[in-house]
Amino acid sequence: MVKHCACTLLFYIICTLSVSAQSQGLVSGKVLSTDKSIIDFATVYLKGTQYGCTTNEEGLYHLKAPAGTYTLAISAIGYSTHEEQITIPAQERIRRNIVLKPEAQELDEVVVVSNGVSRVKRSAFNAVAVDTKELHNSTKSLSEALMQLPGLKLRESGGVGSDMQLMLDGFSGKHVKVFIDGVPQEGAGTAFDINNIPVNFAERIEVYKGVVPVGFGTDALGGVINIVTNKRRRGWHLDASYSYGSFNTHKSYVNFGQTFRNGLMYEINAFQNFSDNDYYIDNYITEFGEDGITENTDRNKIYHVKRFNDQFHNEAVIGKIGLVDKPWADRLMVGFNYSHFYKEIQTGVYQYIVFGEKHRKGHSFVPSLEYSKRDLFTKGLDVMLTANYNHNLTMNIDTASYKYNWLGDRKYTGSKGEQSYQDNESKNTNWNATFTANYRIGTIHSFTLNHVLSTFKRTTRSKVDGSSKLSDFSIPKITRKNITGLSYRLMPTDKWNLSAFGKYYNQYNQGPVSQSEDGVGNYVDMTRKTSSFGYGAAGTYFIIEGLQAKLSYEKAYRLPTTDELFGDEDLEAGKTDLKPEKSDNINFNLSYNRQFGKHALYVEGTLIYRDTKDYIKRGLDAIGGMSYGIYENHGRVKTKGFNVSARYAYSKWFSLGGTFNNINVRDDERYRAGNTQQESTTYGQRIPNQPYTFANFNATFTWHDLFAEGNVLTLTYDGYYQHEFSLYWEHLGDPRSKSRVPEQFSHNLSLGYSMKNGRYNISFECRNFTNEKLYDNFSLQKAGRAFYGKFRVYFGS
Repeated sequence: MVKHCACTLLFYIICTLSVSAQSQGLVSGKVLSTDKSIIDFATVYLKGTQYGCTTNEEGLYHLKAPAGTYTLAISAIGYSTHEEQITIPAQERIRRNIVLKPEAQELDEVVVVSNGVSRVKRSAFNAVAVDTKELHNSTKSLSEALMQLPGLKLRESGGVGSDMQLMLDGFSGKHVKVFIDGVPQEGAGTAFDINNIPVNFAERIEVYKGVVPVGFGTDALGGVINIVTNKRRRGWHLDASYSYGSFNTHKSYVNFGQTFRNGLMYEINAFQNFSDNDYYIDNYITEFGEDGITENTDRNKIYHVKRFNDQFHNEAVIGKIGLVDKPWADRLMVGFNYSHFYKEIQTGVYQYIVFGEKHRKGHSFVPSLEYSKRDLFTKGLDVMLTANYNHNLTMNIDTASYKYNWLGDRKYTGSKGEQSYQDNESKNTNWNATFTANYRIGTIHSFTLNHVLSTFKRTTRSKVDGSSKLSDFSIPKITRKNITGLSYRLMPTDKWNLSAFGKYYNQYNQGPVSQSEDGVGNYVDMTRKTSSFGYGAAGTYFIIEGLQAKLSYEKAYRLPTTDELFGDEDLEAGKTDLKPEKSDNINFNLSYNRQFGKHALYVEGTLIYRDTKDYIKRGLDAIGGMSYGIYENHGRVKTKGFNVSARYAYSKWFSLGGTFNNINVRDDERYRAGNTQQESTTYGQRIPNQPYTFANFNATFTWHDLFAEGNVLTLTYDGYYQHEFSLYWEHLGDPRSKSRVPEQFSHNLSLGYSMKNGRYNISFECRNFTNEKLYDNFSLQKAGRAFYGKFRVYFGS
């Protein structure tokens, strides 16, 4: 009791030290949430002045200031900022109790149903969100955090830092666009791939499935993933963590910053990943004879061997400084990102191809600008402007004169290059700018205008003679993309609302195009211009309390990406004359969300239909003994599917949930050529190398105040199931010898203990604890059983 009184007295003195006793008044009160719980460490200040304090552990505040009229502002993590005008009389005390509402997110009232998964309640678009705060004590990356959402599948070619694709309702890779705080991440570089960013970097992740609001200004067909960071006004804070695990894997993260009472704000984020990725796989071995010439391969004899040329590390620093809560700007930030990566290349596109010295490295620097203001010039007009410049260097190095096998043995070949002799440096420069204006007319009508400008240029120089087989370094690769969107939203009641929109797409491409039949070599410089107009509508209706229906349609276009157009100067061959994909997308979603005392139930189901023309398909090819990835306009593809999700929670003690997904993506191009009647042999077949049935599920037990008040123990189990699928067209070739990715069922366990209300945290994880053989892409085997531990500290408000 004495300690408590002393703390309260000290708190009171700090809040009032800087204020003179003459002509002063006092404002005090308690800050609570809408559920009547106390909000401690909330920031209380008089806007535009130096006077402020924070609430104590009982939610109380006491603030002295000279007599006068002010705007009292109160903010806290997870709540909307409250502002009201007050008059402080001289030498008197006034009392203001404040109730803060949970923060209304950009998604229109995000409702958490259990285990960190949220549903967008009022939005007409089919969107969900993951609250990552519950995962901050885990070693997961952002991509792994997304796995619990319906329709999402993470596909990786190996361990930490490996190539990754996110599959969303049947679309994968370039069909799904990634944003950070609404800013597109095209050209961000390997270090900022979503599977290399720690989950602590984000406060939540929003996923728009299928039809996408024009506010993102994107040409995604499959959907949008928006990583949302914490932008709330906070005092000094520090979040730091370190983890270590199997395969010599080290991960660390630190975030610190502060917002001063005068609105000056700074923040630093930094993270790194390191792993040898030396896990065991199963494969046949090519044995080298003692004469250094002969080879012996028995494909029926499978060995258990360790990967050895697969080390990866990346480092990144993100800094921001600027002003918030000014009359002329809610937020004005100047930022910079610096990142570096080093990646050894263990295999080609097939696992039997083994590299022992081939590697890649690079770095990037990204200055950026961000400006936003609500009610600019007139009430109801909100604007946001972002711009960044990305200067990226990537080096591909393949100069060894040896051939390796899975034992690490090598033989001298007499020719340089394990795959393709190269030592080149590609300079990629990107300009990205977005402008968004929202205009609200009362509470019923609103308009949104968005424009995105994106430019890309790549120049490559080689330290050895000539270009790679897959490109011509003497021809620069250039693309410019402009997308403009305008939408109207009608919301007459809380029961239903409707959005309609249109988009204009424009793209200019310049780069090398092969004149050879196999698509490799004999390059000429070519330019191509494309423009298209798309449109769509989305609506939602609350049938009864808790039961909501959503329906959306879009005539959408997806412009080819830089990798599809120009390749990666190494393992991927680009195609500059690719045509944009055109698609008719329909989504129907039905969800039910209710609270029954301490019980919470959430169920949802989604039907998906996509009719896509000029579908851009990735495949594999080989020339001169070199295998590589290729892109081509396949023709017409139809996607039909569904996913269902259910979650149950009991109080704060237990939650259980899972999703089941069935996505049917089939070739709908009936004839081999447009003017012939020769039917395609693949008509009606599934698109190869794509999972079509998969599921995930998890259960979490939580014990609060265990061993001491404010301490929490959490035990989580999660599992993933994937049905087998064919690497190539299903009905071509002998079914008995067809290459398939096998059926898989993996399990993970994690145990976490949080102390001192989250100040100190420790966790342990076992992934794939049954040591299943896991595959995603072209039978490239992933890691078996692995163990990880993490320690995290958090200080500040």
